[in-house]
Amino acid sequence: MREKNNDLTQGSIFRGLFLFALPLLGSSLIQQMYNTVDLMFVGNILGKEASAAVGSTSLLTVCIIGFFNGMGTGVGVITSQYFGAKQKQSLTDTIHTAAGLTIVLSAVVIVFGWIACPVLLKWINIPDNIMGLALTYIRIYFLSVFSIVSYNISAGILRALGNSRSPMTYQLIGRIANVFANAFFMCVLKLGIAGAALATLLSQTVAAVLTLRHLCMLNEEYRLKLRKIRIIPSIARRIFIIGIPEAVRSMLITLANLIVQSQINMLGVDSMAAYAAYCKAEGFLYLPQWAVGQANTTFVGQNLGAGKVERVEKSTRTALVMGIGITMAISAVVLIFPHQVFRLFSNEPDIISLGAKIGQMTFGFYFLYAIVEVLSGAIRGAGKSTPPMVVSLINMCGVRLIVLKVALMFIPTVNGIAIVFPITWVTTSLSIALYYKSGRWKNSSVVNHNKIEAVKAEEC
Repeated sequence: MREKNNDLTQGSIFRGLFLFALPLLGSSLIQQMYNTVDLMFVGNILGKEASAAVGSTSLLTVCIIGFFNGMGTGVGVITSQYFGAKQKQSLTDTIHTAAGLTIVLSAVVIVFGWIACPVLLKWINIPDNIMGLALTYIRIYFLSVFSIVSYNISAGILRALGNSRSPMTYQLIGRIANVFANAFFMCVLKLGIAGAALATLLSQTVAAVLTLRHLCMLNEEYRLKLRKIRIIPSIARRIFIIGIPEAVRSMLITLANLIVQSQINMLGVDSMAAYAAYCKAEGFLYLPQWAVGQANTTFVGQNLGAGKVERVEKSTRTALVMGIGITMAISAVVLIFPHQVFRLFSNEPDIISLGAKIGQMTFGFYFLYAIVEVLSGAIRGAGKSTPPMVVSLINMCGVRLIVLKVALMFIPTVNGIAIVFPITWVTTSLSIALYYKSGRWKNSSVVNHNKIEAVKAEEC
């Protein structure tokens, strides 16, 4: 198979980052579309009880996906560094260890989830009238964990090899399968909420099979071979050291958002609807930042693996300009035409007005979060995922809780909650910038550069 792996250690930095980030942005937009389609099918076909059951389990599903996204990041960082260093044996060992971890971790989570589901749902206060529906959905969802883990880790490997287009394509195929599966299981077979969960299982499996097939058909010696799957303890340890802090960071951000949501819920239905519209509008600003940050993670990993520290610093500066520029351009549209933008998400004048107020108070500062994403991406690409986790813990949870409590004492409205966001973006961006400036992250490469010199000597 002729794969489209890209060596990001040479060529134009801007062009490399931009072309690598585009498919990542496409993947995130596909995920947004997938969530919307699922909600449309469940809400319109099965009714509000089923919709509430699926929505009420979202915390569990987000935590599952967030955890394994973090593990995928750990695998991707190590893979990108070995790929940049041309250390093919270490790259082979990493890919096969990742496959072994996929099997073990997913088996543990599936068994634990299936048994513990009733307790977990009680912990998050699922109402008794939808408990049965929620239990059916989440148990079938847990069966898709192997496919979720396989796709996330395999996609992380392909992206680390410089190929962000194939994972996007496979994800798109999976999402198209999800649309047809939802229609078939719910409309034709009348399986109800079980049909919605089975559609998710099918779509995740399609995407996973395609990514795994791609890894098995690479025409390099590091392609995935089933008979070579094993867990090498030293590599597994490195994956956990990088992956677990990133997984925790993802869940911390979810927790911080839930805390804010709980306060919004106390302000009435209009405020809840306005905040929901704000979150949808915010997605258009966040997704490009995320794509650029992830692209920079791979770029830094490959170049640091190759020992090209100056190119690492240049790529991060380029990514900052790119991320901040895109964010400011989109923010300007919202700030100039706030009511027109929020009218896309609601036709209620009061909700549009509230949503516009939140946007006007926050979007002018949203470029600060681009700094967080890009610098965190660089630090993760170097193999240091603990500092971004600590920064998130201190600022997104600790500082945010304090500011939220104080703000609501003086401004007990949606404006009091809105002001929390720019304040914590300032503290978070300053914290991550100070750590980045210290340069301590540059010495965390997993690569043995003595081997690079040996490879170069052989090539000469």
